[in-house]
Amino acid sequence: MVTKEQIKSGLDIIRAVADEIKEAKEIPSGHLYAMMMNHVCLAEYEKIIGILKNAGIITEKMNLLKWNIA
Repeated sequence: MVTKEQIKSGLDIIRAVADEIKEAKEIPSGHLYAMMMNHVCLAEYEKIIGILKNAGIITEKMNLLKWNIA
């Protein structure tokens, strides 16, 4: 069973990735992963990027992540 703490931790990591993209406005995905790799593995990072893309918060073109929300 997943605990409240695990859910909060997961959401905090998603928010941290989103905040980095928002602050940069656009950033190469590899650069962002290099910044986050001490906190998440590549598979987790790719899931987070997928969540943000599916929600329409970011777009990715030619490995460049771009913030979509004004």
